Amino acid sequence: MDPNFVKHGEERMKKAVETIRHEVASIRTSKATTSLLDSIRVEYYGNPVPLQQVASVSAPEARLLVVQPWERSVLPEVVKAIQKSDLGLNPVDDGSVIRLSLPPLTEERRKDLVKVLGKIVEDGRVRIRTIRRESNDELKKLEREHKISEDDGKKTHDQVQKLTDRYIAVLDEIFHKKQAEVMEV
Repeated sequence: MDPNFVKHGEERMKKAVETIRHEVASIRTSKATTSLLDSIRVEYYGNPVPLQQVASVSAPEARLLVVQPWERSVLPEVVKAIQKSDLGLNPVDDGSVIRLSLPPLTEERRKDLVKVLGKIVEDGRVRIRTIRRESNDELKKLEREHKISEDDGKKTHDQVQKLTDRYIAVLDEIFHKKQAEVMEV
């Protein structure tokens, strides 16, 4: 059996987990993190670009983000992009930097964020299971075409299942850590 077969499945699962990890990082908690603004795109000379390409973002305090555009002319566009985002933040523009004060989350909002978090992680589980199914379908095809033995197919199938279990456990861990962060008062 080609050892790259399992490696290829593992690479795809790793990518799926990293994508979910990135999506989860953008969910707001009570603490200010620069990744909170990763999804914001700013109009820059007629093109939407990621905020990080036109400004630096820092978190000098636990509940404060500071956005400093590299060009003053882009400041109003950054403010507009932050206001249009679904983060519920109110940007304060002093002419050179933008301050974003993160208000404490209400209990209801925290519960809503946990639901969103659950949906994101469940999408990740579905991606992992889809990769497993595709790998198993490919294995069955190789067995039917007599390119691998039934024993090799069974061993590889077991390896793919172990990978699936491992990456789903990683997703569960990501979920529980972020859930604890979101629910923290």
